[in-house]
Amino acid sequence: MRKAAVIMGSTSDLPIAEKAIQTLKEYGIETEVRVLSAHRCPNEAREFASSARESGFSCIIALAGMAAHLAGAMAANTTLPVIGVPCSGAKLDGMDALLSTVQMPSGIPVATVAVDGAKNAAILAVQIMAVTDAELAAKLQKARDEGTAAVLKADAEVRERYKN
Repeated sequence: MRKAAVIMGSTSDLPIAEKAIQTLKEYGIETEVRVLSAHRCPNEAREFASSARESGFSCIIALAGMAAHLAGAMAANTTLPVIGVPCSGAKLDGMDALLSTVQMPSGIPVATVAVDGAKNAAILAVQIMAVTDAELAAKLQKARDEGTAAVLKADAEVRERYKN
């Protein structure tokens, strides 16, 4: 399956979510984007998560700030992989969201990326799908190779500039 959900707790998370959405599209992953709050519409969030497998999703990326219970709420209601993206906020700069996302009870895991790390969440989702998809695995390797080439080019330029 090549289908991921990007769920955010509110539209204030959309600028961060767009990084995941764009990355998933670059890899050709069908993406459904929703706003579902673990606190404001818990029944709808639970229904989405509990039906996600039957709806053809491979994984769920959940973005939330502050209390950041969305990823945990998704994980509690599905056996699909859930990737949490804690979002920075005005008060604690994302530390509250990070701790809320990463501190899950045993048996209900949430893979957690860096605060505002939506691009890495999307790449992790692609890596999960690439376990059984050689085409995706090849695309991931190509991206890694391009990253390596860019760093080595920068290294050569810096070394040339600062050689004795």
